[in-house]
Amino acid sequence: MKRVLTAAALIPVIVYVVLFANFWIFLAVLVAVAVLCYREYDGIAAAYGFGAPGPLGYGLGLLLLVWEGDAWMILAAAALLAMALAMGARELSKALPHAALLLMGVAYVFGTWKCALPLRQANPHWLMYALLLNWAGDAGAYYVGRAFGKHKMAPRVSPKKSWEGAVASVMTAILIGGGYLMYFAGVSALAAVPLTAAANVAGQLGDLAESAMKRGAGVKDSGSLLPGHGGMLDRVDSTLFALPVIYAYVLSVRP
Repeated sequence: MKRVLTAAALIPVIVYVVLFANFWIFLAVLVAVAVLCYREYDGIAAAYGFGAPGPLGYGLGLLLLVWEGDAWMILAAAALLAMALAMGARELSKALPHAALLLMGVAYVFGTWKCALPLRQANPHWLMYALLLNWAGDAGAYYVGRAFGKHKMAPRVSPKKSWEGAVASVMTAILIGGGYLMYFAGVSALAAVPLTAAANVAGQLGDLAESAMKRGAGVKDSGSLLPGHGGMLDRVDSTLFALPVIYAYVLSVRP
């Protein structure tokens, strides 16, 4: 019940922010969500014993998020700065893992959320689609997996996930997310179906990747911000992997 109530409260707010809010409100919400995601990532990373990435990750990540030039320059600078600062670590055996955790967090959280800006600029429905296809896919996987899931997909990482649920996730995403894209963005079925399938599969990989991170850190949820869902990162782990796939498609068809 908590899961349903949380979703019911959040969905109208998200729809307003994505489709109707002005740019500054949208940017403020995007920054807040990215910061919350990174805060939870920071806690997971700290549990590995190499030291939390810390405040530098927030600064570099926010710069990457709003930077209008070539994003690779920020990532390259982040890598060099992380390595330089890591040399001052008390235990040099932890210097490289600590720098790697910092760089990965910046790219994983802020780098993927950065795709939301040009997607919304191209058409707010592209961003709404990116969110919707994962909501739909998660719902399909949850209900079909509970009822019919017999073949475990990744038992070491996420024991409850099944291949039946994964297939249901793809099909539900195509039906709802693909339908939304065709109706609101005018994309043909020939393009919408494979794109939605690819983005959904990427999203499922994102879900498993976050589960692997948490399992390695010995934590169940990334946080407790969203009742019934866990943390913010638990809710958007699929979206973080799907956004670059969708943005790559938009770039490929842009005149």
